[in-house]
Amino acid sequence: MPPAPVADPELLALRDQIDALDSQLLTLLNQRAHVAEQVGEIKRRDGTPFFRPDRVAQVIAKIKAANQGPLKGEHVAAIWREIMSACLALESPQRVAVLGPFGTFCEQAAIEYFGGAADLIYCNSFDEVFHATASGSAQYGVVGVENMTEGVVTRSLDLFLHTPTHVVGEVSLLIRHNLLRKENSLEGVEAVLAHPQALAQCQNWLSKHLPNAERRAVSSNAEGARLAAQNPAYAAIASERAATLFGLHITAHAVQDEAYNRTRFAVICLPQTMATPPATGRDCTSLIVSVANRPGAMHDLLVPLKTHGVSMTRLESRPARTGQWEYYFYIDLDGHPSQPHVASALAELRELCAFYKVIGAYPLKS
Repeated sequence: MPPAPVADPELLALRDQIDALDSQLLTLLNQRAHVAEQVGEIKRRDGTPFFRPDRVAQVIAKIKAANQGPLKGEHVAAIWREIMSACLALESPQRVAVLGPFGTFCEQAAIEYFGGAADLIYCNSFDEVFHATASGSAQYGVVGVENMTEGVVTRSLDLFLHTPTHVVGEVSLLIRHNLLRKENSLEGVEAVLAHPQALAQCQNWLSKHLPNAERRAVSSNAEGARLAAQNPAYAAIASERAATLFGLHITAHAVQDEAYNRTRFAVICLPQTMATPPATGRDCTSLIVSVANRPGAMHDLLVPLKTHGVSMTRLESRPARTGQWEYYFYIDLDGHPSQPHVASALAELRELCAFYKVIGAYPLKS
């Protein structure tokens, strides 16, 4: 056998420095964790919320401002989010319902918002996510609400109508769909499995590259990956994380039709778990309304917004299912109810509505 290479003395010295710094970092992190445990005791005694996303945002903004490199700001932010998530888990583990199984974009959105130490509860549908959150078996839930290319997730909108939960935050993910398979080839694919939204977002690519394959809708992309791992004739559209989790080849990368494909996820909880977050200066207020089916009713609905200078950033309609061709309107407004002009517009708007419900006021994702 050839002799083992002799390590460069300078490299060995640098490694020793890294080991010493790692030891210091570990000591400091555990000191921080001990302080966090004390904070948790005070919160428990006073009955105040354990998870404070506004506090997380403040700490990360402060750390990024103080960062002098060479680490990039976004990398520092990711490190600190995980540190705070791990410390919060010592105070009180946060139970978060997400669409399962492992490897969904919903799971990814939850980790981005709560950090990797959150206790994730995997559900078979967004209906189950809402139910778990409303019943208290989960403190929070994360649900998809809108995709840039395919529009709103209609089931989520319908579920917001009758749930006691409200929206306290959002996550915007850049979605990269990949074709996953046991075989690293497009040959012999009989069916492509994915969530209906993902199939729609990749329809042009599928028509071009797999025109004869069945497109089969399943409850989530990760569920499609799980099934594809069991049948070599199946392919799935899912994330790189799903490929790793289920031992699949990424047969084709980035198969979505739009390169800049983002999906918004809403973070929901009961009001007693977290009250409406305070205004940050860059907020969204979401509400559901309905008006009498008469000429000019929709115009009248918009007048208070114009009068008080409130910008409407989204308007969607969903059938009321009354059999009378009536609709609920889902509206996103720029601003927070604590702002006088928004409060005035909402007060006037409420007087015009047969049904009125604010489903959340929350900071916009930067």
